Amino acid sequence: MARLLLGVTGGIAAYKAVEIVRLAIAAGHSVRVVQTASSLRFVGKATFEGVTGASVLVDEFDLDPARGAFPGEPAPDHAAISHLDLVRRADAYLVAPASANTIAKLATGQADNLLTSAALACTAPLLVAPAMNSHMWEHPATRGNVETLRLRGATIVEPGTGPLASKGEWGAGRLAEPAEVLAAVERVLAGAGGSAGFSPRSPDCPRVLVTAGGTREPIDSVRYVGNRSSGRMGVALAAEAARRGAEVVLIAANLSVETPEGMRVVTVQTAAELHRAAQAEFLNADVLLMTAAVADFRPARAQDTKIKKSDRAELTLALEPTTDVLRALSEARRPEQTIVGFAAEHGEDGLASARAKLESKRLDAVVLNDISRADIGFDTDDNEVTIVTAAGEKPVPLGPKGAVAAAVLDCVEELRVQRVGRG
Repeated sequence: MARLLLGVTGGIAAYKAVEIVRLAIAAGHSVRVVQTASSLRFVGKATFEGVTGASVLVDEFDLDPARGAFPGEPAPDHAAISHLDLVRRADAYLVAPASANTIAKLATGQADNLLTSAALACTAPLLVAPAMNSHMWEHPATRGNVETLRLRGATIVEPGTGPLASKGEWGAGRLAEPAEVLAAVERVLAGAGGSAGFSPRSPDCPRVLVTAGGTREPIDSVRYVGNRSSGRMGVALAAEAARRGAEVVLIAANLSVETPEGMRVVTVQTAAELHRAAQAEFLNADVLLMTAAVADFRPARAQDTKIKKSDRAELTLALEPTTDVLRALSEARRPEQTIVGFAAEHGEDGLASARAKLESKRLDAVVLNDISRADIGFDTDDNEVTIVTAAGEKPVPLGPKGAVAAAVLDCVEELRVQRVGRG
């Protein structure tokens, strides 16, 4: 198995690094840990030393009893220079959690502590798992630093979206779950999702955001207003994008199918949750594939408890409109982003509706699905669609949703090439 060097920076998410270590060791990997001085305010050296069975280093001048060796290896017979010997032996270097400050240092090549000195000397794959407040994560300086690291070949384990450390705050910036972080490390070690070292990354590997499934809008604590979308088409698109080498984030709304490996998954329930998650993830996306069936309306007032049948003879629901998520994202798009919408239409007027959607929401393509047919569409393994662009319509014949996904992504690649040519 692999030798993993883990760098831990200061932040409330440092406690999750302990679980990353535990999972890595359970999977058979050998782990050494280096910490920044500020990380000691959250998790002490003794905790990591107890889990790894190896000394933890903080300062560049700390003496390493193992002389750079990982657990299970014999110590060399010479005094080690810690920031050189640790990374020389490591098969991968993971910084988790990575604070905004450390990300800035890594991007600018600073080497003012053991963690950053080791990164500068590292020729093994480098993985960075950010964790910070959403405002810090979304700041242009942080986005630029992350992109610099990405272009140099670092694998960025994207933070999740949800409740943050500050009470009442919600947004992007949560450290990815420990199992997701370890999965990213193992994909890099297997050569499927990261570079062979810290070197320039090909710009042909886009970051793809996929929404899939159907939202559920609560009526009470038990019932909801929903739709029949299973998420099969979105999952097929996410899997195909990952197979082509893209960095994929899947926003999953009540899927009835399993999510594929090789991507980060953000789970949501309602249209409002999907909107918040998509807003946060879209900032870093090159391509948006908006397959989710988002409710157009929700109950104006949801009950906190179950409405009992005996309470009333009949029930009247007042509905209010939800946010048009696709339109909102399109209005906030950058010129280089590609957006594909999906239109579930019924019958002969579908093509006209899809083209109206393409133009009114300023999309690059709309994938039209005729839901009047029982053999395709919701909760089936096959589909038949028409891809509508400004240049015309491209019918995709009846076939497995995986094949339809391949045709859609072929179109996306063509659109991206055309955009580069125009730019």
